Amino acid sequence: MKPTIGRRGFAALTAGAAVATTIRPAAAAPSVLRYVKNGNLTILDPIWTTAYVTRDHGYMIYDTLFAMDENNAFKPQMVGKYEASPDKTLWTFTLRDGLEWHDGKPVTAEDCVASLKRWGVRDTMGQKLMDFVKEFKAVDAKTLTMQLKEPYGLVLETLGKPSSVVPFMMPKAVAETDPFKQISSHIGSGPFIYVEAESKPGEKHVYAKNTKYKPRAEPASGLAGGKVVKVDRVEVIEMPDTQQQVNAIIAGEIDVLEQLPHDLIPVLKKEKGVTLVDWNPLGHQFVIRFNWANKPFDNPKMRMAALYCMQQEDYLKATVGEKDYYKVCSAAFVCGTPNAFDTPNGLLVKPDFEKSKALLKEAGYDGTPIVLMQSTTLPVLTNMAPVTKALLEKGGFKVDMQSMDWQTLVTRRTKKEPADKGGWNIFHTYSVAADVLNPISDAYMAANGAKAWFGWPDDPEMEKLRDQYAKETDPAKGKALAGAIQTRALATAQYGWLGQWYGPGATRSNVSGWLKAPVPVMWNVEKK
Repeated sequence: MKPTIGRRGFAALTAGAAVATTIRPAAAAPSVLRYVKNGNLTILDPIWTTAYVTRDHGYMIYDTLFAMDENNAFKPQMVGKYEASPDKTLWTFTLRDGLEWHDGKPVTAEDCVASLKRWGVRDTMGQKLMDFVKEFKAVDAKTLTMQLKEPYGLVLETLGKPSSVVPFMMPKAVAETDPFKQISSHIGSGPFIYVEAESKPGEKHVYAKNTKYKPRAEPASGLAGGKVVKVDRVEVIEMPDTQQQVNAIIAGEIDVLEQLPHDLIPVLKKEKGVTLVDWNPLGHQFVIRFNWANKPFDNPKMRMAALYCMQQEDYLKATVGEKDYYKVCSAAFVCGTPNAFDTPNGLLVKPDFEKSKALLKEAGYDGTPIVLMQSTTLPVLTNMAPVTKALLEKGGFKVDMQSMDWQTLVTRRTKKEPADKGGWNIFHTYSVAADVLNPISDAYMAANGAKAWFGWPDDPEMEKLRDQYAKETDPAKGKALAGAIQTRALATAQYGWLGQWYGPGATRSNVSGWLKAPVPVMWNVEKK
């Protein structure tokens, strides 16, 4: 065995002038950011699902044509320059220099056309844009055009939409995958490379810095600007137990925690080695979703009876608790934003259980239990379903609450079979506020039947109103249409919005640079 030399021995050895040893500094250890998200990542195709954990994976490895900055303005991202014809029906986009897939091949206009077509089948905002698109065309390697049938008022807002489902650009061969089948290749052009060989769902996912990525020259702002990666590697650690998460960040075993359990925020506020970060100041919105495709919620009276049972503050107290972190809000498009419109009759805020019972009687409800799916692995959703069960039972419903992890719920909500054959009647979810600021970005407002988001509402009148909003360029008229759309959603009991909530993430104190955005992105983040 080779003998070791202690510190004192080493000093004695090097004290004499005759010693000619050259001391070389050790190579710097790779900077590794260990990050715990609010759920496990099992689906890697961000076009196939709206799950936020999959969306976040998408932002790590893919890029977008446009992006939303911290002021909610839409800026070019992969696009270097663009222009619209005077009549706003022909849009031309030229890709910026230096875009390259992780396998070294250049990003082309054909890749982008294929990506937009696949995304436009699955995303509700993309579907609306596609209603107006006559043709996408790759003019040359770096230029693509979009020919519209008529002017569309939300072109940049759609191509740069910040959240699920994001129009991520993929290689043509990958983007040509059937939109209703998951992709098997995960090659992007974004600032991180997914290290599939070291990733294991249920344990961790590994991302390496893409050293060939060329960020934009502008400073990072929200999801826009230069995506400068300041760590060598990000390891997303899957740790479902919230107490374990908090203990781990206090101990320095992890560096970033996306979403804190509200009841444990006071614990971390006292920790000198931990910093709380309000990375999403617009907050989130809770939602209850009905299945229009099957009984009993194919009947509007049944859906309306359920809405008459809702009481936002019950949900907010049960899930968030601390009033500093929630807001009762009857506006579908988020209180404090341009399209906010208060509901005058108190629906969703003040329950009327007798009205619910009367509607159930009119609808001929036979007492069959409603299958209510409960997510048990997303802390902020765990208490939603029990509150719904209690409220619906006060209003005359019978409820079968079935508990499952979030990924099981995400898979089961795609099923259209009757509830007693593996389907469902109700589930809860939430959206970042940036997803629901207008009637086109708000996936819950889409009512185009089989093409609509899970629950599949079918209301041609709603779609006419959404078309009018999409074409409108006058903000005042647009706001009036947003109010009419919210009113229509309540009249048909399309779904329910159940209040706004806020919550910080946490980092170790040696971590900085977490950007304010509706998505927790890891570029610009530095670990000292």
